[in-house]
Amino acid sequence: MAQETDELDSLVRKRIRALRVAQGWSLEELAARANVSQSTLSRIENGRRRLALDQLVTLARALDTSLDQLVETATDDVVSNPMIDGAHGLMRWPIKAEPGMTVVRQRMTNPPPDSPSRMRAHSGREWLVVLSGTAILLLGNRRLRIETNQAAEFPTMLPHAIGAEGGPCEILGIFDRDARRGHQRGEDAGKANRPSP
Repeated sequence: MAQETDELDSLVRKRIRALRVAQGWSLEELAARANVSQSTLSRIENGRRRLALDQLVTLARALDTSLDQLVETATDDVVSNPMIDGAHGLMRWPIKAEPGMTVVRQRMTNPPPDSPSRMRAHSGREWLVVLSGTAILLLGNRRLRIETNQAAEFPTMLPHAIGAEGGPCEILGIFDRDARRGHQRGEDAGKANRPSP
């Protein structure tokens, strides 16, 4: 237990210093932002001063992070494999740090639907980037052309649909919990409406 505590202590000190350096701040600048003395901050970073919870909260705030992120130790599952949905041409990755968020990779070959009745609206937000090809995003009564390396972000309460233009396109999307659920319900409804073979 003492070794784990020492490792966490060392990790937090390294993170404080790394975040300060990444911001381009001197000891003096971070000390002023955190309202601690420069010598106190130096001793915290170098392990010559005990880490106090109240100082960690203040330092986390000054570094524009959270206490949870400053002391987080779970790094076991850095690499994850996708869940593959071959029926819809999707790969999905859950975002562990944000339960409910999902990253989806999808290859599209069909154009967007020509009927407004096939557009979906549900709670949530979506963000997507076109990895290759050209996508057409129907959003309310707008028709948006999204080229390779362009991104779109929108509230999903607006009726929306997406498809390919001029050949296949591949997108990478990030869905919050509500948007993901809305799409899953839409996929399930689509399956129910398809004629059985």
